[in-house]
Amino acid sequence: MKFLDRVKVMVASGAGGNGCASFRREKFIEFGGPDGGDGGDGGSVIAEAVEGLNTLIDYRYQQHFKAARGGHGMGKGRTGARGRDVVLKVPVGTQIFEDDGETLIADFTHPGERALLAKGGRGGLGNLNFKSSTNQAPRRADPGEPGCERWIRMQLKLIADAGLIGLPNAGKSTFLAAVSRARPKVADYPFTTLQPQLGVVAVNSASFVLADIPGLIAGAHEGHGLGTRFLSHIERCRVLIHLVDGTAADAAAAYQTVRGEVRAYGAGIADKPEILVLNKIDALPPEVACARATELAAAAGGGTDVLMASGINGAGTALVLQRALSAITAAGATDPANAARATGPANAAQATIAPAPPPADPSP
Repeated sequence: MKFLDRVKVMVASGAGGNGCASFRREKFIEFGGPDGGDGGDGGSVIAEAVEGLNTLIDYRYQQHFKAARGGHGMGKGRTGARGRDVVLKVPVGTQIFEDDGETLIADFTHPGERALLAKGGRGGLGNLNFKSSTNQAPRRADPGEPGCERWIRMQLKLIADAGLIGLPNAGKSTFLAAVSRARPKVADYPFTTLQPQLGVVAVNSASFVLADIPGLIAGAHEGHGLGTRFLSHIERCRVLIHLVDGTAADAAAAYQTVRGEVRAYGAGIADKPEILVLNKIDALPPEVACARATELAAAAGGGTDVLMASGINGAGTALVLQRALSAITAAGATDPANAARATGPANAAQATIAPAPPPADPSP
């Protein structure tokens, strides 16, 4: 399935049905009176976060969604049927914005959350509602309210506990495949990973979700390579695992390149806890690996602990995962992203949560 994380769609709610102006006419009934029913409410457009989805590809080939119009009122006091709602099913982690791409409507962090995107128009009143002692034969019937139409933008930010970052060919996909059951594409050329990959990592009796992000190069914030578009998928991560290729000519420069692109992207990613790992030590003599780890620690700043690991033979991966789990646990109570994950939409004032539909009435 193709990965798609940004789409633009048009949603339109249904108009309300018109009220009816009708009078009761039955044999042997001298004074019938008005009996026009109300129009039904128009259908609404609702977004719902569901499990089992990790892409917005469903909205690649259909961008227009319109709810049904409410039925018109009829004689004998009959009310028009309510228009059928349209429910847009999106992955957990989806953010919905106005057409400007900045005004947040809803932020889904849990399955089952719903947001009202376009409310259906109210049905018009029939002339039965205007009957009074002074107006016993009203001929007034109101039309239904029109529906609303708007363009929205949806952006998917994968929810993961830890994120792998690094230059292309730093061994991120190999590391993910070694510590989880994920099977990303692995090859000996840059940009093997063209879209984020997720894997569930088990550490003793605990587990967490690890995300592999396509590699960054110098100038990525200006659009070079794959750019920094996919960095949005680690905005919700509690900790970053920065892999540096130990076989590179200058490991320190590789580290500084990625850190510079992360700082240029912003969004608070540079302030997240980081676990620095010298990767591919299986291809280095022990003394060379230790020397490059020392150089990398100096480039990262004093006091930085550099771990050494290899996704090929699994050396050092257990320690990296234990450090990551400890950092995830420590950051869980203070990370705003996780607070939003626990409390629902990030901006409750802007997100309108629609109630779940009532159960169907079993009576005929």
